[in-house]
Amino acid sequence: MNYLAHIYLSGNDDFLKLGNFIADEIKGKSYKKFPKDIQKGIILHRAIDDFTDHHPLVSKGSHRFFDAVGHYNGVVIDMIYDHILAKNWNTYSKMDLNLFAEDFYLLLDANMDTLPKKISRAVPYMIEHNWLVSYASIEGLREILKQMNNKTKHDTALQKGVDIYIDHQKEFEDEFESFFEDIRAFCKEKIKSINQNL
Repeated sequence: MNYLAHIYLSGNDDFLKLGNFIADEIKGKSYKKFPKDIQKGIILHRAIDDFTDHHPLVSKGSHRFFDAVGHYNGVVIDMIYDHILAKNWNTYSKMDLNLFAEDFYLLLDANMDTLPKKISRAVPYMIEHNWLVSYASIEGLREILKQMNNKTKHDTALQKGVDIYIDHQKEFEDEFESFFEDIRAFCKEKIKSINQNL
């Protein structure tokens, strides 16, 4: 799951969204230096990642990318799932995707001082290129994967994943639909548990 899914799965809580968004840059127990409400989002993000990494449908889908991108197949399936979510957004949300994205960008802008430096430097680029909405198109997905090649340690061509997705589109979308019902139910219970215990 990439940015869009993580933010969506946080529900309507702005601090959960912020924590969930920054979590990849927060290592170990350093999350404890953040306000409690943002800590909750970081914990939720880690739980989402663990649930996703161990879900058989995600493993099945990511395996299709292995020959093309090797161990970056997990990165590609995350992006593919954000694409499927964005493309079918109206199935999962009553709020228009453009408005959802705009609200989140405003939230980021209002909390720049809270964001880790690496993320705060990337936010203006994210907003300028409207990442959350651009996931919805094949062209946008391909472009984001091309940009992500610059962040990998080895020579990669992550955008090859788009062609594999197109070749197996029905399988990916059926798998996503089933998986997303599972993870929505999981997050609903996990958020309750986090709120009770932190």
